[in-house]
Amino acid sequence: MTTPQESAAATSSGAAGSGTTTAQAPAKKATKRAAAKKAAGSSATKATKATKSTARKSTASKATATKTTATKSPAKKSPAKKAAAQSPAKKAATRSPAKKQQSASQQPNQQPNQQPTEQKPPQQSAGASGPDRDGVIGRVMEWRTEAAKTPTDPDERFLGLTLPVWDVLSKVYFRVETDGWEKIPDRTSLLIGVHSGGTLTMDAWTLVHAWQRHFGTERVLHGTAHDVLLTLPGLGDYFRASGVISASRESVGRALGEGRDVIVWPGGEKDAMRSWRRRDEAELGGRKGFVRQAIRSGVPILPVATVGGHDTVFILSEGKWLANALDRFTGLKKTLRAANLPIVAGLPFPLALEVLPAHIPLPAKIRTEFLDPIEVDDDPERVNDEAYVQGIYDEVRGAIQAGMTRLAKKRRFPVFG
Repeated sequence: MTTPQESAAATSSGAAGSGTTTAQAPAKKATKRAAAKKAAGSSATKATKATKSTARKSTASKATATKTTATKSPAKKSPAKKAAAQSPAKKAATRSPAKKQQSASQQPNQQPNQQPTEQKPPQQSAGASGPDRDGVIGRVMEWRTEAAKTPTDPDERFLGLTLPVWDVLSKVYFRVETDGWEKIPDRTSLLIGVHSGGTLTMDAWTLVHAWQRHFGTERVLHGTAHDVLLTLPGLGDYFRASGVISASRESVGRALGEGRDVIVWPGGEKDAMRSWRRRDEAELGGRKGFVRQAIRSGVPILPVATVGGHDTVFILSEGKWLANALDRFTGLKKTLRAANLPIVAGLPFPLALEVLPAHIPLPAKIRTEFLDPIEVDDDPERVNDEAYVQGIYDEVRGAIQAGMTRLAKKRRFPVFG
């Protein structure tokens, strides 16, 4: 059993213990709050440090990116600068076309740091890559042929010197035979024929000489020549002194209008530079301008057949392929009005390219005959009648071909006869 004293002691002891516990509770709570605050402060500090570290890294990466961008491309302009930079363009857009052109021409000077746009030269086609009729060669040719466009009588003093020489050449060297004088009309006529022998067509020269010997100064026959030959020093002067005119529509029409006889070789270089294998073929080149000229001038056409001129030089190749190849780089076909670049064999060169005279004519026998004249309609409307023009062209060519075939049968030797 417990005594009252022990009970009281126990009671007081329990009371004391209870009081101690009650007193310690607020202290523990305060400690826990402090610990919690400390922990929260530590966490906040760590979070702040982490945030600052992340911000520093982000700032550093942005700075690196900015440096990289600055090295690769110029920095972007601010809106204000953009507006300032764009304002001249907007102002230029409102300018007149003349001011735009002036501004464009002055742009390299206004913006020295900007590379000017390269301007490409205009492209030229392979046919026009060389000089044309407006170039230096064309102007020289035009200047030299201008004197030959107006038909004039041959220089009598010059004829006095040259006719005796041609007498010997015709009778002895080329042994010329000329027939058909009685077929020549009494009025002005347009003679049409073929000529052979490259650039030195002896059959044409001997024909004009025979006419001069037959008619004298009473009836002058004007030969026609290519513009290139008329421009050559020496040879061109010889032609003009002999009464040769340019083979142009203007020159021929003017001479016929003045009552002068004219001979034209329509085949041109296609005729004179045809292959030796085609020496007895009538080549008019498909050019029908002489028919229209006869209609305009109201004169008859007098065909002339001749053989032997192609034996004065041997044209091995007409050289069309070579002329086409060179024309791609020089453009001389248009300037020289020639489609052939013949390869010839003769004297003094066994082989030569004949653009200009490059041979001495060989002593071939030349036979020439004037054929029956062909009358044409003088109605101006016939000029545009293609069927009529083609019919006259075929008739003239057929007559010349028949005459050449007949004359070729008179050869006693395959060559020079």
